[in-house]
Amino acid sequence: GPAMMNQRLRGPGMGSGRIIVSATMTPDPRLMQAQPSTSNRAPIFKTQSSSFGKGKAIEEAAMWKCIEQHQKYPGGVPIPPQTIKGELLDGAYELCREVTAEFAKTFYLGTQLMTPEQAKGIWSIYVWCRRTDELVDGPNSSKITPKALDRWEERLEALFYGRPYDILDAALTETISKFPVDIQPFRDMIEGMRMDLVKTRYESYDELYEYCYRVAGTVALMSMPVMGIDPNYKGPMDRVYRSALALGTANQLTNILRDVGEDIKERDRIYVPLDELAEYGITEQDWQRFMAFQIERARGIFTESEDGCNLLAEKARWPVWSALVVYRQILDAIEKNDYDNFSKRAYVSKMQKLLSLPVSLAKSLEKPPL
Repeated sequence: GPAMMNQRLRGPGMGSGRIIVSATMTPDPRLMQAQPSTSNRAPIFKTQSSSFGKGKAIEEAAMWKCIEQHQKYPGGVPIPPQTIKGELLDGAYELCREVTAEFAKTFYLGTQLMTPEQAKGIWSIYVWCRRTDELVDGPNSSKITPKALDRWEERLEALFYGRPYDILDAALTETISKFPVDIQPFRDMIEGMRMDLVKTRYESYDELYEYCYRVAGTVALMSMPVMGIDPNYKGPMDRVYRSALALGTANQLTNILRDVGEDIKERDRIYVPLDELAEYGITEQDWQRFMAFQIERARGIFTESEDGCNLLAEKARWPVWSALVVYRQILDAIEKNDYDNFSKRAYVSKMQKLLSLPVSLAKSLEKPPL
């Protein structure tokens, strides 16, 4: 599913380090210093549906652009034929498959439920996203400049015009020629990388929402045309797209909540909104209340994402439901750890993942609400 890529893509704080804290779980002092306490203010409760700031507006504009492309070119985007063909192109897709299988094992298993053409398309998108992410989070990230991202965007423009730079780009160019993929979410993801170069704090949920869209919602918009929509569904297309976007946002928020400790320890990054940190004061008890609020919001967005899951093409439903169910369980794990995401890592065991597969399958077989 679109947001399953988040398992290995945009998980902020993907390192292995941990913050060692006392047995009573005191948040890192940098969180407490982020903003002066204003605990006398009314609680801040913002949800995806009620917030329509800059981040939501950027997401909305991209979504409609993608829908227009989906409707205009259902059989693929008319681009000039590329020179990489035959066995060389087959080899490019095979390399994309190997990269996906190595670095996104659970996600890769989901693609095995798709048609071969769908799977190859999703692999090529995953590899482009991973390469983009590696620019700012990979081993050479300290050398990456805004100009390097500009050059990466120029390569993106070229591959959308049938001029791929290498064979991995060629696989994506081929995917674009077969499915109605629009360039906008790819541009938006690169802009998300630019944010990561300069931004280490997020003042509000609106700022964070923009980041979540740029690094996770974009993957949903890239993947939707490949996964397809149930041909029996005749309703508005944005209903399905909004479901995919909600799942991407909820997954990314879950990543952020899971990795709070690692992000501060290893990257001096605070993704949770500073105004909400200030609201909750961040004593031990206030941290638990704050995390409960964050988890409640993420769960609400997961619920929003359910609406369109069974409006996807049939073979895409089970992988998407699997992502939704597993990521919800990460939120459950944070709760079971008494909201201690500083000294304990919330995770879903392989056995839990396996046990969730029948649940996901049952959900995917329910009659879609056409």
